[in-house]
Amino acid sequence: MDDQAPAPFVDASRASIARVYDYLLGGKDHLEVDRRAADAVRAVVPEVGQIARDNRAFLRRGVTYLVREAGIRQILDIGSGLPREDNVNEIARAIDPGVRIVYVDNDPVVLAHARALLAVDDQTAVVTADLRRPGELFDEVAAVGLLDLTAPFAALLCGVVHHLSDEDDPAGILAAVRERLSPGSHLLLSHFLDDGRSRAYKLEVAFLHGGLGSGRFRTWEELREYFRGLELVEPGLVYANDWRPDATTHVESPVRTLYAGGIGRKR
Repeated sequence: MDDQAPAPFVDASRASIARVYDYLLGGKDHLEVDRRAADAVRAVVPEVGQIARDNRAFLRRGVTYLVREAGIRQILDIGSGLPREDNVNEIARAIDPGVRIVYVDNDPVVLAHARALLAVDDQTAVVTADLRRPGELFDEVAAVGLLDLTAPFAALLCGVVHHLSDEDDPAGILAAVRERLSPGSHLLLSHFLDDGRSRAYKLEVAFLHGGLGSGRFRTWEELREYFRGLELVEPGLVYANDWRPDATTHVESPVRTLYAGGIGRKR
């Protein structure tokens, strides 16, 4: 990494998705504007931080399955967020040190942190790209040369797609992602769930209008569409905490019905 690279520009007037999640997870990389946005949703559902923790736990279990059971050795983490102590590369390589990972994000602060952390890791790369332009994203990843996208790999969309607006056409974006999956590849996805109760609607309003500006709660039907044409891995698309829970899973989470997750395989 270039030691002379300029510091990333930080707009302190706007909340960042990555920094809001960092705050909810108990991290240190956030600003006052991020804390205000997070507190706006906390005022509606005080346990909302548990959704962020449940999401990280689902990611850990999902990556463990992909590497240990599905035999995946290439991972594309789209919308990776700020690095934490349980990064995808750490989870995967605890099982097999040969797993290769490409992290993708469009937040300059996230990218700067990730590149600093992974500067000496030749099995990991960091790419600047935007999920809203999936064709460009996959082209950028292919250009790096670390992953062989003609061989099986896992694409992770963990807590990302619910930050796409309806106008972004998330179903179309997911169709484009599925099209780029090679046979034997897997798609891991987790998403806010509209469970038909009023607090899902109130939380969505708080996410959209409380300072963050994004965060859509979608129905089971909408989420199933994102896996169209893929073979769902057991137990299918379920509440995230019900996806292969282990001894550390918070199965009695007070926000269990507000978050869903699943993994699909392309034949």
